[in-house]
Amino acid sequence: MKIELEGTLLKMIPENEREKKELNQLWTIIIDCVKENKKLVPVGQYLPGLKEVATFNIE
Repeated sequence: MKIELEGTLLKMIPENEREKKELNQLWTIIIDCVKENKKLVPVGQYLPGLKEVATFNIE
């Protein structure tokens, strides 16, 4: 998954079919055209070289 930052915009660009499916699943969970949209809230820390996983909770 390629991630790009443009100012305050975050772009996630899938690079294979699995990532396309996963991004679509995430989009479907977070974006709801009828009800309220959800948000990603960071959990813990992301430390390159020490902790290579960025974890988020969907609220």
